[in-house]
Amino acid sequence: MASLQVPTRGKSSGTPTTKAVILVGGPSRGTRFRPLSLDLPKQQPLFEVAGHPIIEHCFAAVTRVPEIREVFIVGYYDESVFRDFIKDCSRSYPQISIRYLREYQALGTAGGLYHFRDAILKGKPDRFFVLNADVCCSFPLEQMLRLFEEKDAEAIILGTRVPNDSATNFGCIVSDAHSKRVLHYVEKPESHISNLINCGVYLFATDTIFPSIKSAMKRRADRPRLVSYPSSDALDRTYLPQEDDEDGEKTEVIRLEQDILSDLADSRQFFVLETKDFWRQIKTAGSAVPANALYLMKAFQQQSEELAKPSATILPPVFIHPTAHVDPTAKLGPNVSIGPRATIGAGVRIKEAIVLEDAEIRHDACILYAIIGWSSRVGAWARVEGTPTPVREHSTSVVKNGVKVQSITILGKECTVADEVRVQNCVCLPYKELKRDVTNEVIM
Repeated sequence: MASLQVPTRGKSSGTPTTKAVILVGGPSRGTRFRPLSLDLPKQQPLFEVAGHPIIEHCFAAVTRVPEIREVFIVGYYDESVFRDFIKDCSRSYPQISIRYLREYQALGTAGGLYHFRDAILKGKPDRFFVLNADVCCSFPLEQMLRLFEEKDAEAIILGTRVPNDSATNFGCIVSDAHSKRVLHYVEKPESHISNLINCGVYLFATDTIFPSIKSAMKRRADRPRLVSYPSSDALDRTYLPQEDDEDGEKTEVIRLEQDILSDLADSRQFFVLETKDFWRQIKTAGSAVPANALYLMKAFQQQSEELAKPSATILPPVFIHPTAHVDPTAKLGPNVSIGPRATIGAGVRIKEAIVLEDAEIRHDACILYAIIGWSSRVGAWARVEGTPTPVREHSTSVVKNGVKVQSITILGKECTVADEVRVQNCVCLPYKELKRDVTNEVIM
């Protein structure tokens, strides 16, 4: 039986080596990203926010750590999904090797790492970052590295503070305020234990994390199982027996958050870096709008040349794709992204919104707190709007007349809004034509 070979820490001479893994998940039912996932020309990690795919923001953060020379994207999308993205990254950053490692079934955040441990451990790296691609933040990776070295840590987790009433929606961290050591970790606890939450960004020592995952898999395998009999609908499905991997473990879903982090907290070398900068998840289509605002504000603070120059009609930050056509009398911003080949007519007002490629906004229309889907058309004097919510608020839903609705109005692909029609707090599925005013509806 093969044994797990990991490098030993602290014994090697020279600079410690570091790699990075970006977890992208896979094409499950995609219900949370509807209606954009129904006709997404690309997959969710490649959805553009602030002018760049979501995953590119993660990759850009990794490239700012000079010692990282190898990056893996791990998920169970088809290889073709990331082919162009990887080619573009390889051209822009020839010093970094970037590869896609495909799972052929969902293995979980920890199971995927363990499955591809040979690739990650090649060259005997001392540590590696793990970033969830559906996270929007400033990714302070170098600060995490400094804390890792200062504490001689086995693991670092990035944490942030959220309001007490929303903390139980996330993994909660109890830490020592002085030493920053993680004392306790619970994924989505039933009651409040802490408002310091898991940001989904980690730095692991290779000689610690893989044995931890292996022991979790062994505990799962040793756990007594109830005998169950197949239901009639299960009999209709093709039976696929679970395969053993080379160490003899069953391939099961093992997740960092539920199965690994609480055990790491029992060690004395698990620490948290608390970020005061922005953070949010990009789990739903509506959450892309506040994420767009956060990334645009960061780019504006860094005086990015990509952003449109401020003027009487451009209230920064605003991103306009070079191929888009914006009438000089249109007023855009703040926090607006205009996609490729979009057309913005005279007198249009757009604020806190994303306009996707090939969309057309006709003269004097108003777009507020909304996403306009690919090739959609908004008529003259029409109004497509959502409800303002704080940019750091973690929910993108509001209660209207006792009904929970999306705060962001979303038009799917190739929707048409007629002239002078008002659409407020609605989610519109693709290929729909709206000829009358609609409010607080899902238009199917």
